[in-house]
Amino acid sequence: MKVFQKHIRLKPYPRGFHLITDIIVDEFPEIRQIKKGMLQVFIQHSSAGLTINENADPTVRKDFETFVNDLVPEDYRKFIHTYEGSDDMPAHIKSSLFGASIQVPVTNGKMSMGIWQGIYLCEFRDHGGSRNLVLTLFGE
Repeated sequence: MKVFQKHIRLKPYPRGFHLITDIIVDEFPEIRQIKKGMLQVFIQHSSAGLTINENADPTVRKDFETFVNDLVPEDYRKFIHTYEGSDDMPAHIKSSLFGASIQVPVTNGKMSMGIWQGIYLCEFRDHGGSRNLVLTLFGE
């Protein structure tokens, strides 16, 4: 069994849902060494998340943004944790809803996602800054 781990820092992204699949593939060429295995991607932040979804039509990502903003509005008057701005507490809730990690099977040196699937960085802050990912790959 082989195990690889790498930390990568993403550039700052604006608020929204952003495809980062190609960044992961480019930054983690060790994927090509795994015939059968698993890749875990973990984000080290509590105001951003990760998910896998549609990779072709950008309107899907826009609709995600619209829906989650309606689901967890910034003007919710009962929030107490507002020290870092009106987008802070909603970002924490959205991060918990989406989650901080994903797992993707790896087969013959490639992520085994469907043809229309991609990995999204879910940036929930207006100015979230750079985001750190921990990539852990294991398999044979």
